This record gives sequence, structure tokens and C-alpha cells, in this order.
Amino acid sequence: MKISATIITFNEEPNIKAACESVAWADEIVVVDSESTDRTREIAEACGARVIVNPWPGFGAQKQFAVDQAQHDWIFSLDADERVSDDLRKAIELLKQRPETEMPDGFLVPRRTFYQQRWIRGGGWYPDRQLRLFNRTRGSWKQRHIHESVAMNNGARVGELGGDLLHYTSPNAAHHHRVIGERYAPLAAQQMYEEGRRTSILSAAVAGPAAFIRSFVLKGGFRDGFAGFTIASFAAHHAFLKHLMLWEKQATDQTDKH
Repeated sequence: MKISATIITFNEEPNIKAACESVAWADEIVVVDSESTDRTREIAEACGARVIVNPWPGFGAQKQFAVDQAQHDWIFSLDADERVSDDLRKAIELLKQRPETEMPDGFLVPRRTFYQQRWIRGGGWYPDRQLRLFNRTRGSWKQRHIHESVAMNNGARVGELGGDLLHYTSPNAAHHHRVIGERYAPLAAQQMYEEGRRTSILSAAVAGPAAFIRSFVLKGGFRDGFAGFTIASFAAHHAFLKHLMLWEKQATDQTDKH
């Protein structure tokens, strides 16, 4: 069982070295870079990665492009702000000793997020299982604008691995606010629009409070103190903003029709 680790990047100079080092156990590291203007590519190459430049086609498409460039069928997909923990590495190394005929076709990995100088337990952020190790002959990345994930073929078996994937997300509030406004909310609104979903003024008005309650209360965000409150507040902001952007798209449609 040989594994290709794939990482997609754009201006990840602060992150790429640690990301590559955390998958040094892989049989190859493939970095697909969407035309970074910093030293991302040079650092990745110095870490032994094979670097390929591909103009940005979207999250799902870029991750699938990386999969397609790999030499081996078994893929471990890593984001640049993620790290493979020692426990997860050991679990994968044990896995490589097993006959492939006895293994599932993909594996879910628990992801633990570091936010406001602490590891988050609630708010739906843990264990946040992600399908990151898989046989590409039995699965592929969904082509979605946001919340991209691996879809396994019918009949494929999926197991679980112990050990956490460590996620070092937004380093500060300004960054968190910016990625919601510039990336997540617009992409979510576009995805909803293309799927035929529509919103209303009432739906937009209640989306924020509902998201806050779901994150802070129902999913236990209160256990993380002020960090949990912050996460719930940003969840509310994201929920309202994506509905507002969807509502604006609908209004534009109505204007165009008239």
C-alpha cells in the first residue's frame, strides 16, 4: 500500500513547511498550487514535494486535479492549514502493514481545530470526521463550490482511523471575518442558488439566531467559553450573510425578468 499525500495551496508560505513535514511518511507529496505570489512553491519543493501549478478552478475541482496527478491510488488529502498528528501517523503506518484486500476503500479521520489559543471541543467542530484517506479507484471529490468532500462509489466500504487531524484555522478575528465575507458566504449562496434553493426575508432574519443557538447551545459550544461564543457568533454571521446574498441573487433575477 503506497500513499500519495496531496495538498492544494495559494499563498501558504506560513503553513506549507509544517504541512509537508506532517506527511513526510507518505510515499510522495503532491502540491498543486494556484499561482501563488509568495514562496509557497519554493518551500514545498525544498520539503521534497512535487509541485504542479494549476489555475484556480474551485475547491473540489482543484483537489480532484491533485488526486489525478498522484502516482499512487491511495490518497491522503491535506489542507495547508492542517497537520497529521503523531497518533494519526502511527495509525496510518499500522494500516500500511495490512493486506489491502482486508481494508475498507476509504477512512474517516477525526479533525480537531485550534482556535483562540485552545483546542475546540464543541460547536460541532469536533470530532468533525473527514474522509481524507481513500482509494481513488473507489471515490473522488465532489465538484461543489464549498464544503467539498470525497464521495465514495456505490458499494465502497468506509472505515475509521484513530488519531486526530489537527486544524489550525483562522489566526485572528479579522481573518475569520474576511474569509466568511469573501469566500464562504458567497460560495454557499452560489451553491444554494444552483441547487434551486430559495430564501425569504423571514428565513434570512431567523438564520443567524438559529445558527447561534445550534452552535452554542445544541452542539455544546458553551463548553469552549468565549471561543465557543465567538464561533457561534461567526456561525450566525455566516448564516445571515449567505441568505442575504441568495436573496440578492433572487432579486436580481426578478429585475431581469421585468
